[in-house]
Amino acid sequence: MNRILGSMRRIDEVRGAVRVEDVYDTDIGDLWSAVTEPARLARWIAAVEGDLRVGGTVQTQFTSTWEGPGRIDVCEPPKHLVVTMEPGTDDEAVIEAWLTSEGEQTRLVIDERGLPLDALYKHGAGWQAHIEDLGRYLAGGQSNWKARWTELTPAYQSLGLS
Repeated sequence: MNRILGSMRRIDEVRGAVRVEDVYDTDIGDLWSAVTEPARLARWIAAVEGDLRVGGTVQTQFTSTWEGPGRIDVCEPPKHLVVTMEPGTDDEAVIEAWLTSEGEQTRLVIDERGLPLDALYKHGAGWQAHIEDLGRYLAGGQSNWKARWTELTPAYQSLGLS
């Protein structure tokens, strides 16, 4: 199944952004918990440790093997979260998440900005694999990140920038 849940766009000559979204069969409070509580985050995307408050710094290790620092910039339960990864460096990127109730389901939109254009497709495939892992986790399943990333990478590589 190669349903594409994301898009990629150019921000400037060297940086771009990836946006992915999906709808989950859970209420907004449960999904907020899954995207903000360290014990739950570790089950589908990343181990997170540190100062879990606005302005606080955290250390992350993603299932994709990337690891590094982040700073929590916005936390408005249960709808909006903004984290700056590698703040103050040339590799700084901003991850923003919005949650919206849709009846008994919840829509999650994730936008990551500041990514290198030449690797944007890898991030697109990666974010889609992560949010699919979130769906599997919520349904009681296991992560499939690496295999799914490998499968999705060519599809994202062939997508154009919006």
